Amino acid sequence: MAVNLYDLAYELEKGLRQSEEYTALKKLYEDVNADEEAKGIFMNFRNVQMKLQEKQMMGQDITEEEVQQAQKTMALVQQHSLISKLMQAEQKMSMTIADMNKIILKPLEELYGTGLE
Repeated sequence: MAVNLYDLAYELEKGLRQSEEYTALKKLYEDVNADEEAKGIFMNFRNVQMKLQEKQMMGQDITEEEVQQAQKTMALVQQHSLISKLMQAEQKMSMTIADMNKIILKPLEELYGTGLE
């Protein structure tokens, strides 16, 4: 019997949306967006993060000033309990997705050997 991988992927998406990890992450994201101070700090953090990632992807050097700005922004984020909780939930969700990715790639790893991690 043939299996439709896309149907399985959509089932996985549905399960992910119903998971405890996702629902906790979504609630915390909504809480951050409902708090103007937290939202501003978080959006600033995301903007700094994206600018640095863009520079890295383009092979550009990151200046000392940009590093200091990122460190200051990160300190603000870590000091804000609501954002800190959101980031912990993001990390937990990322770990879950990484674990799922390992499971999904297991057949290829078995086929080609262990060099695919």
